[in-house]
Amino acid sequence: MKLVAVCLGHAEKLPGKSYKTGIYKMPVSAPVMVDRLGLVGDAVCNSKHHGGEDQAILLEGSLTLDWWAAELGDDVLPGTFGENLVVEGLDNRDVAVGDRFHLSEVVLEATCARSPCNTLAARMGDPKFLKAYTQAARPGIYCRVIQTGMVAAGDPVRYEPVAGDRVGIAEMLAALGRRLSPAEKDRFLAAPIGSRWRQKFSA
Repeated sequence: MKLVAVCLGHAEKLPGKSYKTGIYKMPVSAPVMVDRLGLVGDAVCNSKHHGGEDQAILLEGSLTLDWWAAELGDDVLPGTFGENLVVEGLDNRDVAVGDRFHLSEVVLEATCARSPCNTLAARMGDPKFLKAYTQAARPGIYCRVIQTGMVAAGDPVRYEPVAGDRVGIAEMLAALGRRLSPAEKDRFLAAPIGSRWRQKFSA
């Protein structure tokens, strides 16, 4: 595996909206520093729902973006969904909470699913995209930064699956909004899930 793209976004207004968003991300060619809060220089405008140490990096697999391109009948370029990193040969459906990605000197750990929001729907120009994104069961992967450092497109990536019981990223999104059994809740909370999702499943 290798890193196909590193994408940064600036604060911009969505068409017809008053607020700013960092969802418009574009690939950069120069190396970028990764600290505990993600890519240095990347805009996070809504800190209530985005960013923070448990959602520092949004990662997509190239196989998932290829699937979306076929589904939408159009190119899905790196950064389209607001992701920071695109990993070659990765299918989002295969990733579980606690899986790690070693990118040169940087180490990331998967924490939770990217849940679709109105900003994503506006970015895609389709109010029905939220339903399509959820039904596709291929959510983007939020990661925490275990080890900081520099990343650049072309860096090799080593994928390290978590040992033991696996809580899939897609499984997390499918569980959102439904009543979990005590056993399901215990299983989800035993995994190193992000703090926002931990609150959802603890309720």
